[in-house]
Amino acid sequence: MSQSRTPLRKPGQPQQVTFLELFFDLVFVFALTRVSQRLAEDLTAQRQIVLTEAGQTLLLLLALLMVWFTTAWVTDLFDPNRPEIELLVFATMLGSLVMAVATPEAFGTRALAFAGAYVAIHLSRGLVLVIALRGHEAQRRAALTLLWYGVSAIPWLGGALLFPESTARGLLWTLAIIIDYTGAAVRFPTLRRAQRPHEAPIVAEHLAERYRQFFIVALGELILVIGATYSGIGFGLGQTAAFLVAFATTALMWRIYIHRAGELLPLAIARARVPSRLAGLSTPAHLLMVSGIVAIAVGDELVIEHPTGHTDSAWVAVILGGPILFLAGRAVFEYAVFGRVSASRVIGAIVLAAVSPAMVRTPPLVVLCVPAFVLTAIAVSDTLRARRRPPEVPAPPV
Repeated sequence: MSQSRTPLRKPGQPQQVTFLELFFDLVFVFALTRVSQRLAEDLTAQRQIVLTEAGQTLLLLLALLMVWFTTAWVTDLFDPNRPEIELLVFATMLGSLVMAVATPEAFGTRALAFAGAYVAIHLSRGLVLVIALRGHEAQRRAALTLLWYGVSAIPWLGGALLFPESTARGLLWTLAIIIDYTGAAVRFPTLRRAQRPHEAPIVAEHLAERYRQFFIVALGELILVIGATYSGIGFGLGQTAAFLVAFATTALMWRIYIHRAGELLPLAIARARVPSRLAGLSTPAHLLMVSGIVAIAVGDELVIEHPTGHTDSAWVAVILGGPILFLAGRAVFEYAVFGRVSASRVIGAIVLAAVSPAMVRTPPLVVLCVPAFVLTAIAVSDTLRARRRPPEVPAPPV
């Protein structure tokens, strides 16, 4: 089939992110907020980590992130202005919104809504792409992807329909999300694959911009949470201090993310020997960072509402664990762009982990200040490093 008759991007086609993609991202501000609120409500009610509840929240977050990342790759490989791709994005928006609405009760009365929307998103996308690519060598890749999501649909729907107990449902859904992420990691092969499926070239500038925008979406969710929480409790001294520290932490994360690595991601992808591998390495990096930001949002909400008193181990795990996840993801991201990791990221994560036991029973506001100080030190280190050395150029390892 001629390239012009398929929805694949054409060589030389403009790489700008479309308004439809930005519109799509708005759903995920709401979706990430629902995830963080779910965990915050559990911690507020119980003041301890229940591994089952934490695991359930993580699973729901991973499902939502899978939807976003797969959609980003679709709009990178395919022309987002084609009617069939636009329709897919709108359908994915609707399905993602249903998932977000169902999130608080996804392991209860709204299990089928969450799982059904998730499965429908992936299967409908696969069917549309297989049909749209008929006669083109890229159709095989789309068919393999559809096959993998068809396999994972069985435990997704089985858990929702057949097992009302949250434990059994959680086990089946965990199997399903493992299948989905494994498929994405190994690029959806089959055991009887006779030849390497067609691999469409990625568009470096577009995909890099989508990743950076999603990071901003996650920060937007964080701003929404701390703003809504602060507005709902009044302007007490402790609450105001927690709000200011939370905002400062948000700004510091933006600064640390964008400093060099965030700025140079498009150039790094373009210079990579295998651009798809570098883009693939950037995916878990952003997944870790966004997961960390969701945890930070939970911690910020808890501390703004309860700045004084004592901090239980569960709260410490969330308040300090979120920044640790962010720094871990940022280290992977830095490695993807430069082929090395700054010591400040590793030291910062180690410091946060080391002080965690000492933070138990201290006032929540004090605990919230610890990652702010660590992130400040990292941002200052970045600034001093940039002044002493010439601008660094990307050196991707793949």
